[in-house]
Amino acid sequence: MKFRVLTTRENLPGHGLHRLSEAADVVSWPGTGKPDASDLVTLAPGVNGVLALGNDPVDAALMDGAGPSLRVVALASMGFDNVDRTAAAERGIVVTHTPGVLAETTADLTFALILAARRRIGAAEASLATGSWGLFRMHDYLGLDIHGATLGLIGYGQIGRAVARRAHGFGMRILHHDPYAPDDDLSTSVDLPTLLAESDVVSLHVPLTEETRHLISARELAAMKPTVTLVSTSRGGVVDEEALLHAVREGRLHSAGLDVFEREPMGPELSPLVAEPHVVTLPHIGSATESARAAMADLAVDNILDVLAERPARTPLPGSSAVPGIPAGTAGVRA
Repeated sequence: MKFRVLTTRENLPGHGLHRLSEAADVVSWPGTGKPDASDLVTLAPGVNGVLALGNDPVDAALMDGAGPSLRVVALASMGFDNVDRTAAAERGIVVTHTPGVLAETTADLTFALILAARRRIGAAEASLATGSWGLFRMHDYLGLDIHGATLGLIGYGQIGRAVARRAHGFGMRILHHDPYAPDDDLSTSVDLPTLLAESDVVSLHVPLTEETRHLISARELAAMKPTVTLVSTSRGGVVDEEALLHAVREGRLHSAGLDVFEREPMGPELSPLVAEPHVVTLPHIGSATESARAAMADLAVDNILDVLAERPARTPLPGSSAVPGIPAGTAGVRA
């Protein structure tokens, strides 16, 4: 008898779902939009595994809807804030994510946001596209230099280090704030106040947890230089978006580059940050290359197949057991 696995999407890049369907009966959410928690619960009874994207809700109700047969929740995502990790640990359910396969790709996108926001590329492109570029003037589209600037990385895990390598090529001075990461040959470890005060670019690379929610709020924004560029490719909730909006509109912040938002996806009801000329916004595409997204789906499938075959999961969340049935803690993980 085959195992039964619930996936929150009918199609994923790569060949992972095909491999999964050869080993298990796969039931998929058939809708075209983001599934609600109640949608998934109706499909959950009797499943042994769940494969979800990084913003699909995996809560206690879904786990209970699946029943005692559920062994593993595999996220095709580095982030994990969509999962009730406490509920999973209490039920002995393995939770996995996809580190190691998207860091370089997300670092590329991070640096693209740094360049676009700091050099005002979006505003300049819009002027050209709308036919407003009728005269060369020395003061149009003035941005700020990236080369020689100071980059502050909040979170210095796989993605943060990959960004640091790129910044080194631009001759940037690099600082980081991360309690788990000492100095290395690229970056100097500093406390958060020092990083905020000295950085020309602040880039966020932490997961969304209770400790990091609104880590960047009005107080932290006020501690930054008025010429700073804030970039986030982590999770939207790490930044207080209302405070950021006020800071940009009042000229207390030069620019921002955001790939993530507190409300995702947005649909037609856009965040006011999208319309701000000094803010570059993208729809959560940090890992959006063919190879990275396929690798994420493949690793999520590998984790499911390993657990169902009674092998340890390859990439459980730190603090989560690699095998089912063993309650574990819910320690955080760096991005």
